[in-house]
Amino acid sequence: MIAVLILALALAMDAFAVALVRGAAGPHSAWRALETGAAFGVAQGVMPIVGWALGTVLIGWLEAVDHWIAFLLLAFLGYRMLREGLEEGSIGGEPERAARTRLLALFIAAVATSIDAAAAGLTLDLFDLPVLHSCVVIGGATLLLCAPAYWFAARIGPALGKKAEVFGGIVLIGLGVRILAQHTGWL
Repeated sequence: MIAVLILALALAMDAFAVALVRGAAGPHSAWRALETGAAFGVAQGVMPIVGWALGTVLIGWLEAVDHWIAFLLLAFLGYRMLREGLEEGSIGGEPERAARTRLLALFIAAVATSIDAAAAGLTLDLFDLPVLHSCVVIGGATLLLCAPAYWFAARIGPALGKKAEVFGGIVLIGLGVRILAQHTGWL
């Protein structure tokens, strides 16, 4: 159980960082904190099952491109946050469209930060817990880290204003570059 918990905490670190960024740039709301934690938790809990299920069929392909997928998704989100942070005034648009865009960005961030969890799913048979139990631990740990991270960052974000969005965009792009650099051997 300890090994799975350590794996869960390691896998949750990217999601934790993104939850901080989203919280600093987003509204101060307990619902949004829970929504963010749940999205990252579900993605981190489901992706190891996907990786485990696909197993050796796609292992070479997944390992060959997972870092590129994560980099592209995080760079895209980072670019959007930078653009929004540098724009004058509000973004505009009707609230319904803004909500759809926000949920799409949350989904993309959750998937981008959980791609490594799919690769980690290949190792789940090595632990003494059943695969589904391991996935619940991974998802639960991520939720328990990300919801408070969002909540904390949302409390300090308004003091930072648009600077939080610019900083957040830079962090997301940097996170994508770090993932790419680690997987390609640049670091």
